[in-house]
Amino acid sequence: MALKILVFLGSVRTSTPPAPARLGERVARCCVTQLEESGHEAVLIDPLDYDLADPFKPLFSYAQRNAPQDLLNLAQQIEAADGYVMVSPEYNHSMSPALANLLNHFGSSLYSYKPSVIATYSAGQWGGVRAAVNMRTFLSELGCLPVSAMIHVPRAQEVLNEDGGYAESQDAREWGGYLDRAFEQLAWWANAARRYHESEDGEKRPGAFTRSPSQRNAP
Repeated sequence: MALKILVFLGSVRTSTPPAPARLGERVARCCVTQLEESGHEAVLIDPLDYDLADPFKPLFSYAQRNAPQDLLNLAQQIEAADGYVMVSPEYNHSMSPALANLLNHFGSSLYSYKPSVIATYSAGQWGGVRAAVNMRTFLSELGCLPVSAMIHVPRAQEVLNEDGGYAESQDAREWGGYLDRAFEQLAWWANAARRYHESEDGEKRPGAFTRSPSQRNAP
């Protein structure tokens, strides 16, 4: 079953050094291409395309009539999506602040009961794996539970070209199989969730915490 997947890019850095800039864009484009080749609708969500308020102001804090239209449109996309791919570099052993900033503009009820894939990268040898540990907790709290298979791309500048295609020195079939392991898990869980959402029981899912943090408190 064809799915709608949002691929979130967790980078806003456009300057150099280090070079090349925005390695994450290559990884995100690679993910979009591979998902599309598998028959899914994949949409790249780039934080540079959105006018995010500074200081931080999440969508719920606006009066409805004054909310930025681009954020309202993205909220609709998040709610309508079947799953997500979260692309992040590693900052101090944690996920990208740019990714957290973008995702936190929206309430967890938009993401909840859907799966996600963690995709990390680096210019060095580790591929952002330590950020992935942090991301599991963050994405679980959003409600878009990450599948077990993850994607890590070390030395991304050597693996991928600027358009997200594999460099000539790389084994495209081997990399494709590696990414597909995560995307096939994403598709399995997303299809299962969508079928359940569409069932009679799917309407009975537990409600989201929408009033105050005290809803999470033990008695």
